[in-house]
Amino acid sequence: MTPHDELAARGASLFRRGLAHGRTGNLSVRVGDEIVVTPSGVALDEIDPGALSTVALDGTHLAGPAPSKEAFLHAAAYRARPDDCAVVHLHSVHAVAVSCLPDLDPTDVLPPLTPYYAMRVGVMPLLPYHAPGDRTLEPLAEAASTGHRCYLIARHGPVVAGSDLATAVDAAEELEHSARLHLMLRSELVRPLDDAEVRRLREL
Repeated sequence: MTPHDELAARGASLFRRGLAHGRTGNLSVRVGDEIVVTPSGVALDEIDPGALSTVALDGTHLAGPAPSKEAFLHAAAYRARPDDCAVVHLHSVHAVAVSCLPDLDPTDVLPPLTPYYAMRVGVMPLLPYHAPGDRTLEPLAEAASTGHRCYLIARHGPVVAGSDLATAVDAAEELEHSARLHLMLRSELVRPLDDAEVRRLREL
């Protein structure tokens, strides 16, 4: 499967399972020094592998249709994480709901409720709200990506990087699952994994 075909297949899967809606969300893969990203105004279940956008690592549009207006978030992640080759940005319901809560810890939004969250997401910072496409978010996104594979934008959604698209999608799904658990348990006394357990999981 080519990177273009995989973007279309993964996007359609995310849409069918309710992790994306309408024409929200965008996916990308890095191919050499270029980024192949979903175009502007296309729902993730309607991606045409032959009509994807290509941008440079500085965000310059190189080829294809106009890229997503949030392609700069992808470029920022790749500059900060040179070993990663895929980025997933969703407006998934439970993650966005968590981002709207008061009194969040901006350095680490969700507790490690499950081992898979600890392994696939880890520490997830919260970035302040910016309107979609607001390029003033770019330096904050690049700084957050430097030390984290995921971050959450307030009232907007998560950005997740991975070594490949399957890994990035897995982490985005785990993040959404954990956000749902967090909302379900907000009124309960919970016991997240302790620091020693988290350290052991990160060594696996």
